[in-house]
This record gives sequence, structure tokens and C-alpha cells, in this order.
Amino acid sequence: MESPHSVNSPRRTLSLSKQRRATVSFFDPDDKTSGFGLSGDHGPKPSEVYGFVGSITTVVATVIFFIWAYVPESWLQSVGISYYPSRYWALAVPTYVMVTIVLMLGFYIGLNFISTPSPSSLNTVFDEFSRDPSSNECSLEDEKPIDPISDIGLDRINDVMFNNAT
Repeated sequence: MESPHSVNSPRRTLSLSKQRRATVSFFDPDDKTSGFGLSGDHGPKPSEVYGFVGSITTVVATVIFFIWAYVPESWLQSVGISYYPSRYWALAVPTYVMVTIVLMLGFYIGLNFISTPSPSSLNTVFDEFSRDPSSNECSLEDEKPIDPISDIGLDRINDVMFNNAT
């Protein structure tokens, strides 16, 4: 007899009996599920743990940075904090980071401009995988074979796009 607190579960192996459906009971003593829905065999993924720890660490470091940067020295010394870096670094480190990011972005864009061929270069149209259409003559006049895969020539594209426009 099924428990009134059971639900259908695709994770359970179906029984051989066709009349009975596979169910999972919330009060199953063999089930190692904790109250939070995490089983004993399956825990949180390492990426989830690292993400959580990283986000908490970032928030704590940001709060400590703002306290160090904006609270007067007399207040910090009254709390017992007497050794901390110079306030110069409160402005210098974010400035250095922002300048580094802007220079990296400029370097990346410049590198892309250098590695891209000029617009008049044929390397923008043809590469090592380009195929010229081959002329396969068929001996039978009634049957036309399927053309092999090839690139469409620029002259044909220009004719279709610009010469037939009326």
C-alpha cells in the first residue's frame, strides 16, 4: 500500500509489477535525505562552494577597504588598529587597476587591428579551405549530376546582386 505522503520519482527504478507505480515516500527510513533536500551522497558542487566563499570574501574585503579608506585615523586608533597602510594606497590601487584595464583593452583592440588583413587583401575572400567550382561534364544529356560543393565566385555574386537590379 502506498503512503499518502509519496510522490512519483523518475530516479527510482521501476518495479517489475505493472500495477504498482514507483514512488518515493518522504518518511522512508532508507532515504538519507536531510531536511534541506541534500542527500548524504550528493553534496554541493565545488564550484558552488568556491562561488559562495568568493562572494563572501569580496564583500568582507570591500567593507574593510571602505572602513580603512574613510574612517578617520583617530577612530581607528581608539579601536586599537594602529598598523595599516598609508591612505595614499586608497587612491593609488584603484587608479592603477583602472589604468591597467584601459591599457589592456587598448592593447587588445590594437592587436586585433594588426592581425586583421586589410580590406583590399584577397585573404579576406579566400583561404586554404576555398574551393573553385570544377567542371564535371556528364556523358548523359538527360541526367544532370549534383554540383560538388564549392565557393560561389565573386563575379557571379556581383552579377546577381548588381546587374539584375531594375
